[in-house]
Amino acid sequence: MTRATTVRAVLAAAVLLVSVLITLTMSPRLGLDLQGGTRMVLQATDSATTKADRESTDRTLEVLRLRIDSLGVAEPTLTRSGEDRIIVELPDVQDPRKAAEVIGRTAQLSFHAVQGPGTEQAKGKAAGPTLPDEEGRPLALGPARLTGAGVKDARASFDAQQGAGWTVALDFHKSAGRDWTRLTGEAACHPAQDERRRVAIVLDDQVISSPQVAPSVGCNVGLPSGSTQITGSFGADEARDLALLIKGGALPLPVEIIEQRTVGPTLGAAAIDASARAALIGAAATALFITFVYRLFGALAAVALAAYGVVSYAALVALGVTLTLPGLAGFVLAIGMAVDANVLVFERAREEYAERSGRSLRSAMTAGFRNAWSAVADSNVTTLIAAGLLFFLGSGPVKGFGVTLAIGVLASMFSALVIARALTELASRSRFVSDYRGVNGIARPGRVRTWLARRDPQLFRSPRRWLLISTALITVAVLGIVVRGVNLGVEFTGGRLVEYSTSRPVDVETARTALAGAGFGDAEVTTAGAGDLSVRTGDLDNHQEHALRAVLAEEGGHTTKVRDELIGPSLGDELRRNALIALAVAVLVQLAYLAVRFRWTFALASVAALVHDVILLVGAFAWLGRTVDGIFLAALLTVIGYSVNDSVVVFDRVRELWAKARRESVTTIANRAVLQTVPRTVNTGMGALFILAALAVLGGDSLADFALALLIGICVGTYSSVLTAVPVALTLERSSKAPPPARKRAPGRTSGAGAKRRDPLDNGARV
Repeated sequence: MTRATTVRAVLAAAVLLVSVLITLTMSPRLGLDLQGGTRMVLQATDSATTKADRESTDRTLEVLRLRIDSLGVAEPTLTRSGEDRIIVELPDVQDPRKAAEVIGRTAQLSFHAVQGPGTEQAKGKAAGPTLPDEEGRPLALGPARLTGAGVKDARASFDAQQGAGWTVALDFHKSAGRDWTRLTGEAACHPAQDERRRVAIVLDDQVISSPQVAPSVGCNVGLPSGSTQITGSFGADEARDLALLIKGGALPLPVEIIEQRTVGPTLGAAAIDASARAALIGAAATALFITFVYRLFGALAAVALAAYGVVSYAALVALGVTLTLPGLAGFVLAIGMAVDANVLVFERAREEYAERSGRSLRSAMTAGFRNAWSAVADSNVTTLIAAGLLFFLGSGPVKGFGVTLAIGVLASMFSALVIARALTELASRSRFVSDYRGVNGIARPGRVRTWLARRDPQLFRSPRRWLLISTALITVAVLGIVVRGVNLGVEFTGGRLVEYSTSRPVDVETARTALAGAGFGDAEVTTAGAGDLSVRTGDLDNHQEHALRAVLAEEGGHTTKVRDELIGPSLGDELRRNALIALAVAVLVQLAYLAVRFRWTFALASVAALVHDVILLVGAFAWLGRTVDGIFLAALLTVIGYSVNDSVVVFDRVRELWAKARRESVTTIANRAVLQTVPRTVNTGMGALFILAALAVLGGDSLADFALALLIGICVGTYSSVLTAVPVALTLERSSKAPPPARKRAPGRTSGAGAKRRDPLDNGARV
């Protein structure tokens, strides 16, 4: 065993041991869409006295934290996003009405002297607001003499002795207590039953209590700060909420709910079970496929694939990544993509073994890893670029998909280049494995390669033929976009989308008629799978949603909210703009990277194929009437990475072959390169398709559109990387004056004299 093999084996064993320990001792952090609950995004806005900046938003967050803690929500999460947004996650909260009311109220509490009835405001006195009292009669108030900031404590209590019912007792800070005593002392100077003997307590521009100062209180004596009670015919919940608001204090900034998502726990549990089944079945199918194609070495790659699953899962858990539903789908998808590096290596090893007769299996595998490195690195970098764009330009759960995809790419490289390499190097040392070609799977060319070598099709005698086909496909896709239109989801248009499960089946037309009769005429009602109803509307607050659910309950019996998404119009515009920016940045970044790594003609051709794939995928969803939302954006950016991945592999082989035969025509070189890379493309695509088919069939409605988008994208990307990118590159090369690529210096040559360095696996003996 060589030293390098020993190092890889020890490193692989150590990483696997740590990963298994993490997997057994730590639990994943589930997002609300998997464990159930409510997620809100609050937008802070400038007030008359405070600007919505980082510092004031942090103060607002702390006040909100105190309020939410008092609600008794288990393990709430509050984080600031950017300068002026706050993300609130409330596990197990299925009805967000109460939470939204408590969170969103500004709780501007103030205490005013009453100057008289609203129509008889005294002249010459400082004027304040005119507001209706508890019975609806207008009161002319003086300016605020005291605010909620002076309140030290507030508590709800039931006054059974005096029959006042539920009241809220207030304790003031020292200086505020003196102001309170002065205010009540001035009111006590007016006769009993005079309106001016009252003190108005105002919360958010609404008089919640305006009691008379008791007759026993003397003029200019006032009430002590510790004996103040707010009365107002409160119920128990109202009194507790009011005490909570006052004790929590006023929000430094007004906040507006611009996004709200609620997911039922049953939907989250079903998504986890479905994704787990899809992962197991898809991974098993992928493992069987690569074992069938590559025999023993394929089986070793399957073992490395299982190790990849453990390593990537442990990385997600150890880093504390919140696992969302799209993130879970990304984790499952990365299993299928993880075989790509192994397939690249095995195909290159097959070529090395076939081209050089008498070469040992060990040296062929070493050459396979060495020659596949550039394609593996470039293809994974392009996928990491897509994952980075998802993280920085995506929102909510889409960010989680970007994180899991990036971790999956890195873990797959470790799996292929360390774990799989260590296993294959150990196996290739066996004489039994080397001698029996039907066992190792490398010594014999695959069926696809043999068939292509026998037929030797000339694919690019007329590149324009393929470009005409691609143009026709694009035309059909554009017609779908123009004629059918793109069905943008609530995430991009703003509005509210709610899914309900009813105990009795309800026809869509019946539900639509019932909602229209109740005043919800603009509601769009569709089925959401398994007999559930999906209702999409424009503006709909939490109280209106509760009324809408009651209407459906009359028709369908017990009605449960399965999923709820509310997106404000301003956030919808922002997300739509960010989606376009993400696509534009993806194209430009990929173009820049490919231009540096390859010729400019290859870079433009790859980007042309990328744009071709984007248009076809959007057009397919337009024709099918499927929703284009944030999850679709995640799938689209993944397809971009996959498409460029395929193009990189093809052009990497073109560059290599062209450098070796600089006098041959680029058309001949391109045809040869495509025929050599087709086995890799087919085998890698099959590995991903097994996973996606399992997700589409078993993943449920939540992942159906995601899996469908990727299925279409991978098929289209496989086609375009060969029959769109290569013809475009050949067309551009006709006008390019750049010389063929220079041949790389062989790894066995020294830098100066050009003398060959002996292969470490060659003992020097010759016969």
